[in-house]
Amino acid sequence: MRRSPRIAALTILTCASAIAAGAASAPAPCGAALSLNSEQVSHRLVTNNAERARQLRNFEAKRQYTLDYTGFPSSRSAEMNVKVAYRAPGTKDFAVLTESGSKLILTRVFRKLLESEQESSSDEKSRNAAALTPDNYRFALRGCEADGGRDLYVMDVLPLRETKFLYRGTIWIDAQDFAVTRIDAEPARNPSFWTKKSQIHHQYQKIGEFYLPSLNETVTEVRLGGKAVLTIRYQDYKLNQTERSKGGK
Repeated sequence: MRRSPRIAALTILTCASAIAAGAASAPAPCGAALSLNSEQVSHRLVTNNAERARQLRNFEAKRQYTLDYTGFPSSRSAEMNVKVAYRAPGTKDFAVLTESGSKLILTRVFRKLLESEQESSSDEKSRNAAALTPDNYRFALRGCEADGGRDLYVMDVLPLRETKFLYRGTIWIDAQDFAVTRIDAEPARNPSFWTKKSQIHHQYQKIGEFYLPSLNETVTEVRLGGKAVLTIRYQDYKLNQTERSKGGK
């Protein structure tokens, strides 16, 4: 499973948020055991992503959204805890569990973010427009790295169109499962006049056979000098439950 985090991060930027990530060190050249070229890696990524999406029928999870803003006209912060239920191919239902802090952030940022993700995920055209595929991106292999005993292909991705759904930056792909484990990027198009600088840092976790979002960190520099830091933590996944198990029988 890919996504919602791409749409989630880019949507929050339209509310004057963005992400800041440190520059990655140059990866090493790939060894003989990792001999695929850019086209081969991207092809396997797309194929395996499609198969994982086909197999992921439903899941439930919890998310914690926090946002801290400092700058003009005043500093604000808020937190929201949400339960999400997903059903293939793109239905998402959100239930707010708790919320605290700035009403402006809660209503104008967090709730707008949930509404936008719910709407875009249910629309096949929007899902295709945001997908990590050669229809939307040009892929260039930079090298290879190892993390936690897993070999990774490191690739630069360049959007073919400047839209709010796409980004430019670097992705890390597990060399065995051909799934994205990390993204460092910036939006392909500045989502707002008020946003001066944007970057995206997103991490995935492997649960069973699926790679699902674990952490999204967003930092936005605003033209008037403000700075907003958004963090989304993804927790307590329950995958492919049957209707019977959901009912507790």
